[in-house]
Amino acid sequence: MNRTILRLSRQALLGRRRGIVLVLIPGVLLVLAVVVSALTSDPSVGYEAVANLGFTLALPLVTLLAATAVLGPEVDDGSIVYLLAKPVSRHVIALSKFVVAWAATMVFGALPLFAAGLVLDVGDPRRAAAWGVGAAVAGTAYTALFLGLAAFTRHAVVVGLLFALLWEGVLGSVLDGIRWVAIGAWGREVAAAISSAVPDQSMGLGYAVVAAVVVTVAALWFTGDRLRSFTLRGDE
Repeated sequence: MNRTILRLSRQALLGRRRGIVLVLIPGVLLVLAVVVSALTSDPSVGYEAVANLGFTLALPLVTLLAATAVLGPEVDDGSIVYLLAKPVSRHVIALSKFVVAWAATMVFGALPLFAAGLVLDVGDPRRAAAWGVGAAVAGTAYTALFLGLAAFTRHAVVVGLLFALLWEGVLGSVLDGIRWVAIGAWGREVAAAISSAVPDQSMGLGYAVVAAVVVTVAALWFTGDRLRSFTLRGDE
């Protein structure tokens, strides 16, 4: 990793309006958890509602914003060529960008899901921890995938939203087989392995972990390779 790139990426992430949105999304999730907890006496009902919103909307949105913020603007304005002119490995650049976006995903994506679980039922910290760990696994794969999208197209936000909302959200809730290729479902499977109170996705812990690792590594490699072939003209 490169410390200078880490610092510049952190500034790009927190110094823009996206930084405000990154705080608002988990804030809304936690407020919802408080409201649901106050309105129902059955923690399972609240867990399902908040977890569905967290895994299908909040976590992908936070990850998409973080991943595109650390790389997207540089691609959009062409300043990426100045970074690529430095004698730094393209895969080191990709990894450095990933680390910053990943850290933001953990703080604003996975941690709020854990906190929301505690708010809903402080007596069952194991289930809250399960949601947090599952979100961390899914968030890691999301981060790498969306970073690859940011390197591949200037329309990464649009493509990422379609993927999260249409593929994993709408179609994922209708078609059972999509869970095998849905990052959110992999995170839920990991959560289910930690706590029996979390609904099982019937795909196996080993598959979920291996799939998440493969997507993460492949997307990071693709990002570095894409940066290596990037030119000032380099659009889609």
